[in-house]
Amino acid sequence: MKKNRSNPSHIVLTSHPPKDGKIPKITWGAKTLAERGPLIASMADHAASNVIGAYAGAYSVYRAVAVATGELDPLHVPDLHNTSPPVKIGPHEQWFEPGKIVSLDPWGHMVGEAFEDYRQKGLDVRPTIAVTRAHINIPEIHDAMRAGRLKPDGKILKENGDVRVTKAAIDPVWHLPGMAARLGVDEHDLRRSLFENSGGMFPELVTRPDLKVFLPPIGGHTLYFMGDVETIHDPNVPLACRVHDECNGSDVFGSDICTCRPYLCHGIELCIETAQQGGCGLVVYNRKEGRALGEVTKFLVYNARKRQEGGDSAAKYFERTECVAGVQDMRFQALMPDIFHWLGIKKIDRFASMSNMKHDALAQHGIEIVHRIPIPAELIPPDAAVEMEAKKAAGYFVPDPEQVMDEKGLEGVKGRGLDE
Repeated sequence: MKKNRSNPSHIVLTSHPPKDGKIPKITWGAKTLAERGPLIASMADHAASNVIGAYAGAYSVYRAVAVATGELDPLHVPDLHNTSPPVKIGPHEQWFEPGKIVSLDPWGHMVGEAFEDYRQKGLDVRPTIAVTRAHINIPEIHDAMRAGRLKPDGKILKENGDVRVTKAAIDPVWHLPGMAARLGVDEHDLRRSLFENSGGMFPELVTRPDLKVFLPPIGGHTLYFMGDVETIHDPNVPLACRVHDECNGSDVFGSDICTCRPYLCHGIELCIETAQQGGCGLVVYNRKEGRALGEVTKFLVYNARKRQEGGDSAAKYFERTECVAGVQDMRFQALMPDIFHWLGIKKIDRFASMSNMKHDALAQHGIEIVHRIPIPAELIPPDAAVEMEAKKAAGYFVPDPEQVMDEKGLEGVKGRGLDE
């Protein structure tokens, strides 16, 4: 049996503040990174942390297993040489407005270079945002090129179907007082619920009120930019955008029970088109599988929908979800505008989304949406009509109110049987 001998022989608990006071303080919303201070989720010396949780929270359990099996040195310090972003993002005025950004660290892509002096002193400061460049190539773009809707320009879209993009990965960073205010709950109640409903995973949530920042063990966000990222905040530069919540079955494997991949690809097409016309395109991909209920719950709901008396019906679409999960949706779109505030965006010219929840969340944060772009009818798979008609009846955007069915009409919209 392997035994990792790199770990100290005793466990360091961080349920109380350190007495030496040497750990840097965090001033959330400060106007400079130096004033704000580093966020430290120390892997090697937990007493040196000034936040709750671990870097790359969604993968921290795998890191723990790698340390336990001896695959990873727990004292390893990342070499961040040459890892800085290839483009400049921010700072923008929204970074300093109270309550504008509460679920990510707007400085997260800059800390590698800015806090090298802290790293040299042994404090574990790491980026929570990474930005790079890439090419993407998907079959639907080739379809658009063959149909003549998109034409290669050699800059945004190449002859072989490659799309040049800048992309960013964002790990969640929660400012707990701001999160509580945004969600309309008491901070103490939020901390207690996070502690109790994570199996007591983070005792500091209830024992360390002095720690105001939490790195939750959840999926983050991936952003894809087409065009000049450094002009994306300019309201005079047209912006097309798709905000998309993860759906592995459709996005990756092409499952036809929903419109996720078709709408995502349509959004990408609009982004390319807008970027080619001198604007910018932005795809925001949120790791919130199954409306943040999870894929196991989603598949259970699929079975319940298909097996219910009368078959899968638009009239009972949301009811089946609530019966299994206890709630229809846990994505909390109220947090989503933080990404737009990070980018300094105040206006979206072409919003490829019919979601009333996404639209309303952005509007409440002062982000203007000029045009809402529905998914073209020909892109909706037959089995996805149940979902689409149910959502339209629940408030999804439609250009013509006559397109919204009444209860009787919804009862007539049926999905495929489970064994078909």
